[in-house]
Formats: sequence, structure tokens, C-alpha cells
Amino acid sequence: MNVLSRMYLKFKNMVSATTSDTADMQDERLLEWLGISQVSKQLVSEVTYFTCLKMLSETLGKMPVKFYQETEKGIEKAASNEAHRLLKLRPNPFMTPSTFWAAVEQNRNHYGNGYVWLRKVFNAQTFGGTYDIKDMWVMPSDSVQVYIDDAGLLGETGEVWYVYTDKYSGEQYTLRSNEVMHFKTSYSFDGILGVPVKDILKSTVEGGLESQNFMNNLYKSGLTAKAVLEYTGDLDQTAKERLVAGFEAFANGSENSGKIIPVPLGMKLTPLNIKLTDSQFFELKKFSALQIASAFGIKPNQINDYEKSSYANSEMQQLSFYVDTELFILKQYEEEINYKILTPGESDQGLFYKFNEKAILRTDSKTQMEILTKAVDSGIYNRDEARETLNMPRVEGGDILTVNGNVIPVTMAGQQYIKGGE
Repeated sequence: MNVLSRMYLKFKNMVSATTSDTADMQDERLLEWLGISQVSKQLVSEVTYFTCLKMLSETLGKMPVKFYQETEKGIEKAASNEAHRLLKLRPNPFMTPSTFWAAVEQNRNHYGNGYVWLRKVFNAQTFGGTYDIKDMWVMPSDSVQVYIDDAGLLGETGEVWYVYTDKYSGEQYTLRSNEVMHFKTSYSFDGILGVPVKDILKSTVEGGLESQNFMNNLYKSGLTAKAVLEYTGDLDQTAKERLVAGFEAFANGSENSGKIIPVPLGMKLTPLNIKLTDSQFFELKKFSALQIASAFGIKPNQINDYEKSSYANSEMQQLSFYVDTELFILKQYEEEINYKILTPGESDQGLFYKFNEKAILRTDSKTQMEILTKAVDSGIYNRDEARETLNMPRVEGGDILTVNGNVIPVTMAGQQYIKGGE
């Protein structure tokens, strides 16, 4: 029997000897005694907190990663390589890019940090030999420990190391910083580890969870509040519990809603009315929801609060969500991806990865056609580029920029009025 098992039995015996807790309560107290909190898992069931996590993770998962190259002619699409194929098609055998990035973003927001293991293999066929990326794996944040080697015991002084423990196999991996892509929240005191929103708004999120539990319990009791039972005489504890259980069998639960409650002679049952409107329950719950959403950078319309929203306003809120919330997240992801995945030679060639943010900024069909038409007519897009936006094939001559024949360079303005037509 290992040390942890002996500690567990010792604690269980201690609790059983001193309290009358149920098995579930004992297990919860054991986890708390060992410093393992269940609160973070429970918080996901709070609807606003869950909605914010879902919104941010799905937003990142919607955007494909594009591969570009900065040339003398400007920014052009680059030829795909093996690393780009992983990001584009399958980071690992079990995950699509959408689920991969959504999982990373879930960990980043819930735990404050998201980690990706770049599993590399040695390629002896290249000049001097290089380490190529074989696949990419999401490391659950609660299974990763970050260490800073101040003494230089494992390598250079001040190097960051990541220790990942696989919860399925129990195997432990020690990884260098260049083998791990580390994404953190914007709230960080040291710039190395991020702080999760749930820690900053712990009381607010837990309050929202408790209000939700209150409503759930109220529904389970058939929307019946507490009641006072008046009787004459003195009953021992066992008789009291049996009497209360008898009343609850007729009064509690949705199946007993609207039914008659039998009251023995000499007893009186008086319900304690609790009006949610008097305590401004729903106003406070709504205010807490807006606070949680605001901490995540989520707009009110994205948590189904349309009280002050219109169609046009919702569209502007979506743009504001991109600028105020997603832009920083995408920039951080792109910086980490480009630094950890690109080789020095690829960086020198001007190659870089970029999320396609247009996936979340799409407008209605009419507005989109008007924008593309103006872009083609003004020579910003050629017809092939506009057709590519609409997922249509290229056409012959579509790669030529065209403009209206009446348009002239600004340096020639007014020359058409000169005598003789010179």
C-alpha cells in the first residue's frame, strides 16, 4: 500500500470516528484536505461562465490557420509545408484543427494557461540534421507544472521547463520551452504564467453558481418554499425527523404540486412565502452574468442579452468583440506559433502563420457583394481574388486588375481641359 492510500484510510477512519458525514461529504473533505479542489469543475456548470468559455473556444476553432510569405511584391500565399499541413488538416491522429484549437482555448481560459506539446523527430536527411515536428498534442493544464531553472541544473540558467504527467499512463515528460507552445491569459503578474478569470472573479462566479443551484432546488421542491409546522407537545429527534419526512413526502417535488397536504389534528402548517421579485433575485443574477461576461470580453448580445441591442448594434458589437477581445488573443497565438514552429531560415524568408479572422467577420450576402464589387471596380481586388472569397473557381483573365476608364492619375487631373487636347 502506497503512502497516499495509507493517508486516505487514516483520514476516512478519522472522519468516520468524529462525524456523521455521508460518504460523498467525506470524499469532498478528503479532497479539500489534500488540497484538491472540485470547485473549478463545478464552475463550468454556471451557465454564463460556460457560455463565455464556449464562445471563446468556438471562435478560435472557427478560424483556419493560413500560411503566408512577405515578398518584395507584398504578402502572398506560401507553399504549404509539413508543419502547415498539421495545422491545416490534422495536428494529431485524434483531433481536427477545430477541436484542437478549441481545446487549447478552453484550457487557457479555465486554467489561465494552455499548453501544446510539439512532438519532434530527428531528420538525418537534412543538412546537418534537424528536428521536424511529427505531431502536436494538447496537454491538459492541470497536468502541467512549469519550472524556472534559476541554478542552471538542467541547462542554461533561467531556462523554462515544462513537466507533463499523462493522467492515463502515469508517465512523466520533461520538456524544453522550444518543445511547448504556451498560451496564457492577458492577466499575468510575471509574464510567464497567466491568471484564470475564475480566480479573479471567484466570488462572483461562485455566487452565480449558488443562485443557479437555488433555482434548481426550488424547481425540485415543486416551487414550494420553507414552511413552519406548529404542534403541541415535545418529540424526540427521531420522531421529529419522521414527522418532517411525512410532510415532505406530500409537499415536496413537482409531482406533488397542487395536491392536498394532510395535516394531523392539532398541527398547523404555515408556508414561508419567498418572493423572488422582492429580493431582486433576477436583477442581481443578470448583473452577475454581465460582470462575468465583461471579464471575458464577451458582449451582452453573445450571452443572449438583447435588452439594448438592435440588428445594427449587434453587428457593431461583433466587430467590437473582434477588436477588443479576439485581436489580442489571435496576436498572442500567432506570435507563439511563428516563434516555436518556424525555423530561423523560414523566418528569414518572410514566412509566417496567421489566423483568418474573416471567418468571424462575415456579413450578409448583399453587403458582401457590394464590398467585393467596389473593391474590384477600384482595383483593390482582381476578379479571381473576389471569386476566391466566394469559394468560386478562377477564370481566364481574372487575375488582371481593372478600373473604370474615366479614372486618371491624380498628376493628370485637369489636363483634359487644356486647349488642343495635349
